[in-house]
Amino acid sequence: MVAAGAWVAEYKVLCNVVIPMATKLVRPEDEIQGWFSGRVPDGWFTEAPEITADREEILIVGRIPEPDYAKGASAAAKSAARAARIARFREETRDKRIGVALEAEHLFRRKVSWGVECGGLRRLFTTLSVPVMTRLRMEGRAILDVLVDAGVARSRSEALAWCVRLVGENQEKWLKDLKKAFEEVEKVRAAGPDVEQV
Repeated sequence: MVAAGAWVAEYKVLCNVVIPMATKLVRPEDEIQGWFSGRVPDGWFTEAPEITADREEILIVGRIPEPDYAKGASAAAKSAARAARIARFREETRDKRIGVALEAEHLFRRKVSWGVECGGLRRLFTTLSVPVMTRLRMEGRAILDVLVDAGVARSRSEALAWCVRLVGENQEKWLKDLKKAFEEVEKVRAAGPDVEQV
């Protein structure tokens, strides 16, 4: 009969698998940016598209040329012309955008969403709304319930999304500084010793 402690020690030895790391770290954002720079058809956008990505989604937003306006066109006429230009771009490029998205989704294992900007008017086409699970203590749930009871949100889920938007709008500089600091950590980590030589 084997003592319980001996069995646990044997189990730990059997399960202690070392996974070697890649010798050269490549930032996924750089690879994504490069791939879309080469894959998006020339002429779609007036400049390189803005590409943002998270764990679930890649969003490509490009600038398209403004339409020609009639002399003395009102702000309403210009706004309508921009919206129509965006709608035209969306329809004319639909099949090719779907093809590029399917390739990218296979390669990067993330959904791809598109959007355009025309003269300051920004429209996102189909973007993801991803459920995010969280655990809140009573105080946190009470805050969400106040937002629901006050009519700010229809549900706790919507109230939490509202809170995230509010932090994003009011703490933009802090979030940018935090992201910049994380990028510096990634650079230092990438410049570290080669794991395979150790």
